[in-house]
Amino acid sequence: MAGSQARKLRRVPDTESRLAFRTIHGYRRAFRIAGSGPAILLIHGIGDSSATWCDLIPHLAQKHTVIAPDLLGHGSSDKPRADYSVAAYANGMRDLLAVLGIGRVTVVGHSLGGAVAMQFVYQFPHLVDRLVLTSSSGVTKDIHPLLRVLSMPMINESLRFLRLPGGRPVAKIAGNVAIGLHGATLRPSAVLDETPDIMRMVGDLDDRTAYLAFLKTLRAVVDWRGQVITLLDRCYLTNDIPTQIIWGARDSVFPVSHAHIAHAAMPGSRIEIFAGTGHYPFHTDPLRYLRVIETFMSTTEPATFDQQRWRESLRSGTSDRAIAGAAATRSTVLDALDAAERSAT
Repeated sequence: MAGSQARKLRRVPDTESRLAFRTIHGYRRAFRIAGSGPAILLIHGIGDSSATWCDLIPHLAQKHTVIAPDLLGHGSSDKPRADYSVAAYANGMRDLLAVLGIGRVTVVGHSLGGAVAMQFVYQFPHLVDRLVLTSSSGVTKDIHPLLRVLSMPMINESLRFLRLPGGRPVAKIAGNVAIGLHGATLRPSAVLDETPDIMRMVGDLDDRTAYLAFLKTLRAVVDWRGQVITLLDRCYLTNDIPTQIIWGARDSVFPVSHAHIAHAAMPGSRIEIFAGTGHYPFHTDPLRYLRVIETFMSTTEPATFDQQRWRESLRSGTSDRAIAGAAATRSTVLDALDAAERSAT
């Protein structure tokens, strides 16, 4: 179906998800939950909410318990002056699952949610059945120039311009400035390839608390040079966890090259590239996305956590021998590791 007109998912009656709420550590957290069976945790990206998964949830809920939270600072969850780091979000996922009495999950993350999913695997491997990374952040520094600009304190007021008439030309100018500052090879015309998606990220920031939460989240993972976290240094820890990578070939938020780098760093992973698709493959081609997820779930066994093996993996760490692909691919992964700024968590 790649490259063709994607068919929409049919409506599934009586399985529509609705927002529920739990108060954890004094903060109200919103989430959608539906279905029964082995659990799937869907983690959205920055500036988004659980609503991004609404078309998929009823279908997945026919065989699974589906939990789709609004991350703290997003959607209908509280937006306090708090820690919006990737590690803090992973802790929040653990706490929500504990409150709901859910012991193990297949964790699916999109964009920032992919970095949260990978961090969740690192912090709580005993809770993970499988991992799905969709157009994930946290691979190399590369990121859409406009997001680099928006992370800069002196320019964060530009968020407001994106929601005003004439916002797109302002975004283009800001993106071109970022290209010049960073020396990026991205062609200028690509600056706006994902601008509608970026505008969607910030377009619903109607109140100051949502605006500030977005900025704190963005600055936790991005600065003017690009992404400041990497998942590559811990990819070897997924050796015993079934992993699926899904990416849009035309993603300009995180280039599709990131998918191939992550795949090489996770030798046992599967990879699916959606031709003609940008940063939201599950919106552009939801039927294909659903089929990939369902096939992955039905043809893999849940991971079995072995504490001794995990300890040995931590002791031995990663090496170039653990990276798949041709010599050029291995070199690219190692270069990305050397160039990346390591997250302390």
